[in-house]
Amino acid sequence: MAVRTASAYLESLRDAREVRIDGERIADVTTDRRFAATARTLAGLHQMQHDPALAGVLTYASPASGEPVGLSFIEPRSEADLAARRRMVYEWMTATCGMVGRSADFMNIHLTGFASAAVEFARQGEQFGRNIRAYYEHVRERDLVLTHTLINPQVDRSKPVQSQEKDLAAKIVRETDAGIVVRGARMVSTLAAYSNELMVMPSTYIEDTPEAAPYAFGFAIPMDTPGLKVICRPSVIHGDAAHRMDWPLSHRMDESDAMIVFEDVLVPWERVFIHRSAAMCNGVYQRTHAMSHIMHQFCTKNLAKAEFMLGLACAIAQSTRSDAHLHVQGMIAEIIQSTEMVRACIRASEADCTPTPFGTVAPAPMPLWSVRMMFPGMYVRMREIIQLLGAGGLVAVPSYAELHGGAREIVEKYFEGATVDARARIKLFRLAFDVAVSSFGGRQELYERYYSGDPVRLAGTLYQQYPKGPMMDRVWRMLDALENEEP
Repeated sequence: MAVRTASAYLESLRDAREVRIDGERIADVTTDRRFAATARTLAGLHQMQHDPALAGVLTYASPASGEPVGLSFIEPRSEADLAARRRMVYEWMTATCGMVGRSADFMNIHLTGFASAAVEFARQGEQFGRNIRAYYEHVRERDLVLTHTLINPQVDRSKPVQSQEKDLAAKIVRETDAGIVVRGARMVSTLAAYSNELMVMPSTYIEDTPEAAPYAFGFAIPMDTPGLKVICRPSVIHGDAAHRMDWPLSHRMDESDAMIVFEDVLVPWERVFIHRSAAMCNGVYQRTHAMSHIMHQFCTKNLAKAEFMLGLACAIAQSTRSDAHLHVQGMIAEIIQSTEMVRACIRASEADCTPTPFGTVAPAPMPLWSVRMMFPGMYVRMREIIQLLGAGGLVAVPSYAELHGGAREIVEKYFEGATVDARARIKLFRLAFDVAVSSFGGRQELYERYYSGDPVRLAGTLYQQYPKGPMMDRVWRMLDALENEEP
């Protein structure tokens, strides 16, 4: 198989998976009112790979079959490869305004980073290295969509997982000839309802003790595996909307987020990548350089999202000519600065890429760390600026359906902007409301705050990893030179 069409992707979701929402089990996510529009959005990304004008940007020739496969699976061996992969991610992210952060390219790059470093997994046993490599090729050749889940349920965060009184976290309960059996739960799985496969890997520190060993694992399984249950949060889609233009983003870009429950799920041995090894789990993202590749992907998402917010802010300001005021220009300039900082950091990470022990290159991590730490605050501010620019116009904008109702002439007269007619202004301000005020917009802000981890812990990790020594040495050398200077 090569890259899939939209229809092939949608058909792949019609299986025996157990997805639950609002107290019911969903028979078919491709037709359910809470999932169908987003499923079509994701299907559209797959279809883009078949566009002759984009095929060279979105795909490359499979090393195994020669057929076109997603370029997000490329194992980069040069700065040019990193730039090509970034262009691929950017095409998908601009198509979704940066609002679908967990589209398939995220996990494709995630998995590729691990597979390129298969030798690292083989330290626990050759079979684990073979497993991660074979799985990567399986996913790449079939254009499968993955989700993942990393975090234990929030039960008692004052204790390590193995010491909690309520034993709810996913763990290995036994081994069989066929594989490991897993019971418990993990969170948060974004895109679970729309994925073909689930990858379960470690993210938090695991104590290297016999008691913690059952929680130290990594594996991947199909979403319709018996015993696997997906419990979704309520949708942010407004099912009673008078017109789809009232909610132009939330209507078709709710990725959904879910708790994953494992009720004695059998994971075949060939799908196990880490088995009862805290030493393998702790630091696996750094040792494999996978985190640098993941950051490269989501920083590209951030760039597309920032550009979208900048375009929206400018359009709002111009529609009412508020951009004539210096304070409005100043707010928009803030978004420009954020956008260009993200762009510069991505390019710096590519220009300063370094060889890995695995025959690949990895983006320089520190420019990407800067975006990782700063963008959540940037996005909160961007959203606030949209609120300030729209002001009362956001809460007063009517439904787009009014343009087709009995008050059409009144609406067309009184909802004009300085530079746009009522139809354009209502469309624009409904979009701004969806971004800045709606539950979809609130979820996007929360996502940006935590999608990459706990910001406090991340700051500590950055402090530990940053090469501070040379700069401190400069300070001490200067002081020593001044001390020894002739009076």
